[in-house]
Amino acid sequence: ALYAAAQAHARYRAEGGARGQILPDFLIGAQPALTGAKLLTRDTARYRTYFPMLALIAPDTPPLRPTP
Repeated sequence: ALYAAAQAHARYRAEGGARGQILPDFLIGAQPALTGAKLLTRDTARYRTYFPMLALIAPDTPPLRPTP
């Protein structure tokens, strides 16, 4: 997960991101992206940009339906 977070941070820096230190969002997003878990967040833009395969639960997503 650390490697995936570092790759996302490198992309962020290449696209003009100002923070030189790795952002906690990248560490938080990498773990569920690799394990297939869902992430509860209100900051969907960053996670959708850098972890497009990550399943998000957010106020702007439809509610989850329970599985029978």
